[in-house]
Amino acid sequence: MSDVVSSFSISTEQVGAYEFRVKFDKDHYPDLTMDEPAPLGKDTGPSPVRILAAAVGNCLAASLVFCAAKRGVQIKSMRASVRAEIVRNENKRLRVGRMEVEIDPGLEAESIEKMKACLPAFEDFCTVTASVRQGIDIVTRVKGL
Repeated sequence: MSDVVSSFSISTEQVGAYEFRVKFDKDHYPDLTMDEPAPLGKDTGPSPVRILAAAVGNCLAASLVFCAAKRGVQIKSMRASVRAEIVRNENKRLRVGRMEVEIDPGLEAESIEKMKACLPAFEDFCTVTASVRQGIDIVTRVKGL
């Protein structure tokens, strides 16, 4: 990959069986509770897969909003919905197999032609989706081991 443009750090701390508190790098961001659904966790917050799906949907919608603004299109109600499929790989491990994202910019008829120009490129400007599609190099270290 290329040179690092920026970086940030977050921390997670276990507060229950599979429940974790996420602390972000900025004080004005509230903590986030994440948990696994039953039978592992108690479903007290979204799971990591749900957070990933939300990040993909949000990033794509925001990228389309950016393109619309560049084209002079006013968007009144941008919405995105994401359907994630969990599958088992060849080793019987759960993985995100596929995500389907539907974006509804709620366009007026006169804006449709201008927005068509965004279709070939807006996904490429979405940091999260483009990264997930290519795979992300993740280095893992376990302290004390």
